[in-house]
Amino acid sequence: MSTYLIAMILLSAGSFIRTRSEAPEMRPASAAADMVWGWMARASFMMWLALIAWGVWYLHWSQPLAAVLASLGVNALIATRGPMRTWPGLSMMFCGAGLASGAVTFLQ
Repeated sequence: MSTYLIAMILLSAGSFIRTRSEAPEMRPASAAADMVWGWMARASFMMWLALIAWGVWYLHWSQPLAAVLASLGVNALIATRGPMRTWPGLSMMFCGAGLASGAVTFLQ
């Protein structure tokens, strides 16, 4: 599995979890942690969009299409799972790993 596909899935999942965690009990207790989480999720979404554009430009058309479909599939899987107390931590880990994978993809 390429770093491109992994980055796309992680970035999408991390950002999607943030948008699904609107209830106060699904947020980190610390306001600073919540703010950092929000910034990471926004950066992840922007990186996801940039990776789509990069993939369309530099890769065969099937790879960006597969990455977008896989991202949406993972988001659907997360949505069916419902809210969990571990989502904020997982989302931050997904965002961090996705941003790192996206940076590696851009630097290759």
